[in-house]
Amino acid sequence: MKIQQALISVSDKRGVLEFAQGLSGLGVKLLSTGGTAKLLREAGLAVTEIGDYTGFPEMLDGRVKTLHPKVHGGILARRDLAEHMTTLAQHGIPTIDLVCVNLYPFAATVAKPGVTLEDAIENIDIGGPAMVRSSAKNYAGVAIVTDPEDYAPLLAEMKAQGGTLELGTRFALAKKAFTHTARYDGMIANWLTGLEEGAEAKPAEAAPAPSIFPNRLQLAFDRVENLRYGENAHQSAAFYRDPTPLPGSIAAYTQLQGKELSYNNIADSDAAWECVKAFDAPACVIIKHANPCGVAIAGNLLGAYEKAFKTDSTSAFGGIIAFNGEVGLDVVHAMNERKHFVEVLIAPSFTAEARAALASKQNLRVLVLPLGRQLNTLEFKRVGGGLLVQTADDFTAQADRLKVVTRVQPSAQQIEDLLFAERVAKFVKSNAIVFCGGGMTLGVGAGQMSRVDSTKIASIKARNAGLELKGSVVASDAFFPFRDGLDVLAEAGAVAVIQPGGSMRDEEVIAAADEHGIAMVFTGARHFRH
Repeated sequence: MKIQQALISVSDKRGVLEFAQGLSGLGVKLLSTGGTAKLLREAGLAVTEIGDYTGFPEMLDGRVKTLHPKVHGGILARRDLAEHMTTLAQHGIPTIDLVCVNLYPFAATVAKPGVTLEDAIENIDIGGPAMVRSSAKNYAGVAIVTDPEDYAPLLAEMKAQGGTLELGTRFALAKKAFTHTARYDGMIANWLTGLEEGAEAKPAEAAPAPSIFPNRLQLAFDRVENLRYGENAHQSAAFYRDPTPLPGSIAAYTQLQGKELSYNNIADSDAAWECVKAFDAPACVIIKHANPCGVAIAGNLLGAYEKAFKTDSTSAFGGIIAFNGEVGLDVVHAMNERKHFVEVLIAPSFTAEARAALASKQNLRVLVLPLGRQLNTLEFKRVGGGLLVQTADDFTAQADRLKVVTRVQPSAQQIEDLLFAERVAKFVKSNAIVFCGGGMTLGVGAGQMSRVDSTKIASIKARNAGLELKGSVVASDAFFPFRDGLDVLAEAGAVAVIQPGGSMRDEEVIAAADEHGIAMVFTGARHFRH
């Protein structure tokens, strides 16, 4: 289909002048509105304003400009129906073959501090979505362009094909356009249904604060790829990411080598990456089945890796490893020397020497991720017939906010180890018990129905790894409901405990700690992870 007339009306003007110049150079007539028309005209392009085109001026502060039969008739007429084309001729309506539209910046408007309801409403586009939907519906005869990233490839295709665009191109643009308007409307719905009752009746200058949990939740994600299968081979699966992935999140990965990621690879890699980001010092996290089986900090990444591996070398086999700094050849050599089989290796960067040494391991998936501290605003969990939604667990204990509840006061070194242990416990499946010392995990008990059992398992794992628990510290993701858990960790050799507190039997547990000569601190916040 040859492009002969285009309508260009954009809020986001990135690249639009160059696009219009390219269209004009191909002999395409240009229609435009308001600021876009002014921009094109000042650049010396021949452009017809919509008001001159329709014979009807823009009115009502620009609310009515493209809502006109001469616009929508030229867009919606089916080129393959003689009746439609005859009707256009009778009314002197030329076809519009390409529509370039993006919408009023609603998201940017409501993101501004102090935005009023009136400002938000005024930045809801009407004519734009109507043109986008009309054009997308009639993709057989119209190309609809909503993304500046498409300008260059479209011009390239038109130049290569004598000013035409293929049906497949137009259909792809239509799908993108419907997605564009759906997300635009979803954004508006989320914001408006998040407002409190009576927001519309408050003074015009009032700045409403929508809830992060709207009454009608609209979600938008883009499919990255279909996966070979899900958690198990009989399950189908795909990976979707946010249209704008959070900086430093697993969705922003670049894969340097290895097989495609599986469902479990992505889930476990996310767990490893979120955990390693929690540390400022050089850190290594080894994950197996979404649980840390070894976490450590040191003066360098090699030291952190050596310590993390010691925690549970058996579980580390076939695991996921994440580092929070540039991985060098020394780390790769250390992994090779002990023939450490790893599914995925993640870091912000790898030296050229490390990359070369890893290249021979064709099955090893190597991911590069920018390091970032941001967390998703909301977390989702699908349940039967519904969706559980919560804010992220962004609590991290701080030394000056710990409450010492025992007669024994923790030492400065113990405080440091306790804070390290609390950061690790945050990423361990509940019920979680984590023994630590010297900047490394010594034993991890995860996912048990009883906290006592988690404590016993952590102790057993430490013993199996040949790690001494005498003098260690312990983190618990939630309070001890009875003293028995504390008795077990005391027997193992722990000298300090960090936990949220808040049990009906706190006094009993504190008394047990005093009895054993253990220092105990409360954080006031639990870290359940189901």
